[in-house]
Amino acid sequence: MGHVSFVGAGPGDESLLTVRAAELLALADVVIIEDPAQAALVTNDAIVIDGGSGEDGQVLTHAARGRIVVKQAKTGAHVVRLVAGDPFTYATAPEEAAACSKAGIGFEIVPGISSVSAVPAYAGVPLTNRTHREYSVVSVGENKITWADHASDDTLVLLSAVARIAEVADGLIEAGRPGETPVAMTRVGTTTEQTTVVSTLADIAADVAEAGMTSPAIVVVGAVVDMREALSWFETKPLYGWRVLVPRTKEQSAGLARRLRGYGALSEEVPTISVEPPRNPQQMDKAVRGLVEGRYEWIAFTSVNAVKAVREKFEEYGLDARAFSGLKIAAVGDKTAEAIATWGIRPDLVPSGEQSAQGLLEDWPPYDDLLDPINRVFMPRADIATETLVAGLIDLGWEVDDVTAYRTVRAAPPPAPVREAIKSGKFDAVMFTSSSTVRNLVGIAGKPHPQTIIACIGPATAKTAEEHGLRVDVVAEQPSVELLADSLAEFGAARRLEFVDAGEPVLRPSQKRPTTRRSASSRPSSSR
Repeated sequence: MGHVSFVGAGPGDESLLTVRAAELLALADVVIIEDPAQAALVTNDAIVIDGGSGEDGQVLTHAARGRIVVKQAKTGAHVVRLVAGDPFTYATAPEEAAACSKAGIGFEIVPGISSVSAVPAYAGVPLTNRTHREYSVVSVGENKITWADHASDDTLVLLSAVARIAEVADGLIEAGRPGETPVAMTRVGTTTEQTTVVSTLADIAADVAEAGMTSPAIVVVGAVVDMREALSWFETKPLYGWRVLVPRTKEQSAGLARRLRGYGALSEEVPTISVEPPRNPQQMDKAVRGLVEGRYEWIAFTSVNAVKAVREKFEEYGLDARAFSGLKIAAVGDKTAEAIATWGIRPDLVPSGEQSAQGLLEDWPPYDDLLDPINRVFMPRADIATETLVAGLIDLGWEVDDVTAYRTVRAAPPPAPVREAIKSGKFDAVMFTSSSTVRNLVGIAGKPHPQTIIACIGPATAKTAEEHGLRVDVVAEQPSVELLADSLAEFGAARRLEFVDAGEPVLRPSQKRPTTRRSASSRPSSSR
């Protein structure tokens, strides 16, 4: 027999997954989910099984889910049954665990953060405070509720109430609750699509219909809702709800996606560049042999991809970091230095100022025939790299073996809906991380809409964007994707404040049609 872990997946925000939950998911052989979005939580090669609905699309009963769990456990597998929220709070996990017990299968329960408390917290609505110490949870659904039992001024948390909100409000008013009692309805809580409607019992049905609110949503009724005006923290983030296009692969932008999510944005990755081996590998082979034989004084890494290319060539020849013995190593920036550090090596030279080829040149020592036994530099780089560094090193007296270590080629076009979203302004911002991402995105998908905010990692990338007819709104102070995200957030915060100060609803760039087009030179200096 195998073993089953009933794991609470939390309310929606994957960062709210518990440490124990993450550990079990990493060890699972089989993961049974109940919502397609939960598949994203599975990061190993476990088998993922849909336990939410059957082949006919109908929602499975607790008995049917229990049979699936038992069947998988009987294969000897470690089964993780992912349950939305908490396994033992408004879920079918108790019945499924009972089925395991009956079949003699061992199981464990890993509590999760329940949406009952998490969603109101993300909406800035406390369930209790100093003057309101109690709350009741009512699962509405298709149940018959005696609203007179809830006529007091205690806080009510209503589940599955969207479709019956008019009936619920009328019932509470008839039971004695004042029509002006505050109400908050929050849908898809804890995600970057979270939306909250604040109203009163008298008006909630009409306001919800006007806002187009749909399930899943949680409703809070009571005076505690008034505290949202001061406590709303999630929906007031600087990039809240923004849809941000990142022209990189998911692997390259994992850290950036987390940072953007921290600012309330949802990132979508569109690869614009494919990294491939050079057409003529002999040049790289010759350079690596020369490195081992001591032909070079320096090796200059101008990108993380260059580090990766050399490392792959080392592995091909059975070499390791010892091959760098006696060689000085330069890195164009911190990210490249971090990639070199995975070898256990600290670069001898990283720009003290601007992290670019020009910045590296400004710190690079001139060749001295008395101090430098060898006057040659090995520079593995992309096929489309600029000549700035090579020319500068030659001016400093060095001889440079400029070697194509990898090729950057244009990726395949994204799906048609993504191309349409780019051109029609459905993205709120695009983050360009290099000049090639500008050229390639425009080439494979077209120019972003004029209302889309354009953020660039540095002046060179901004210049390329402007040459392609784009208005640049944000330029990072240093060439770092993290700082680029920070700069975009600063821009978003200033933009949000303008709406608030004007007493207007805060709209995302994709929601607002500009009356005038700003020129590239008018971008805010605070964002540069």
